[in-house]
Amino acid sequence: MTGSILILAGRRPGAVDALAAAHGVVDKCLVPVAGRPMIAHVLESAAASGARGIFVSTHHADLLEDLDDPVVAKLGERLVIVPAADNLADSVLAVAVRAEFPMLITTADNCLLAPETIAEIGAEAARLGAEAGVALARREDVLAVHPEGQRRFYEFSDVAVSNCNAYWIGHRGALKAAEAFRGGGQFVKKPMRVMQAFGLINLLRFRFGLGPMHHIFRRISKQLKVDVAPLLVSDGATAIDVDNERSLRVTETLMGSAGSPSVRHPIAVEPRRHPMRQMDDRLRRPAEVIGVEDH
Repeated sequence: MTGSILILAGRRPGAVDALAAAHGVVDKCLVPVAGRPMIAHVLESAAASGARGIFVSTHHADLLEDLDDPVVAKLGERLVIVPAADNLADSVLAVAVRAEFPMLITTADNCLLAPETIAEIGAEAARLGAEAGVALARREDVLAVHPEGQRRFYEFSDVAVSNCNAYWIGHRGALKAAEAFRGGGQFVKKPMRVMQAFGLINLLRFRFGLGPMHHIFRRISKQLKVDVAPLLVSDGATAIDVDNERSLRVTETLMGSAGSPSVRHPIAVEPRRHPMRQMDDRLRRPAEVIGVEDH
């Protein structure tokens, strides 16, 4: 892709990430995954994407020194470290003033995001003519990669999907959609903020899958005054981020000995599903499909 990639690698003020603490590192983005710091895998895919600028938003002033990975030299002047703000919107806007568009926003724990998927996201956004987009993977594609890779799916009347923590912004004006997240990363856990951003009817439709996915996104777009489209990707592994020890083990299994998204091996195991899990997930976190928890 042309344009820029922003990798969100910040942390909530005063918060201690459990995975970082367990592995004895300052920030979650430095947790070792397949022998490399977590964020190095995301930077590797960003480097191969062709994006002109690779930005990392972080509270860690000495990140490059602590990262100590060859990908830093590979990126050279393309890599720019930007101090993170205390909320998602300001962290994104701080980069937007100097970034080229389109811009792909992702997170430091998105280790299985492949360069091919980055290109696919941009192509799908162009096909749909969207101003902004949310990368999503179909449930069957995620489970085909690994049955324990992801446990949360969002049910629409026509498809069940999982969030891939990758967001496409086509032009600077589309960033007004980010204002919904100005209050910080805990947006999805505050129902009043969700309702104010998306509207009560849209929230109810989303929670209970009342309608096809594209129809619900069109309604949310109207509320946000930005054309936000669901961008379905073919690689189900993109929905598996490193949040805990379980997902860390799954990610390392998929990476294989080379530690690269390009050498993943699907795990052919019949998934175990609890009959109430789908409803529980929809009620518990209805807006995560278009939001990011950490910044």
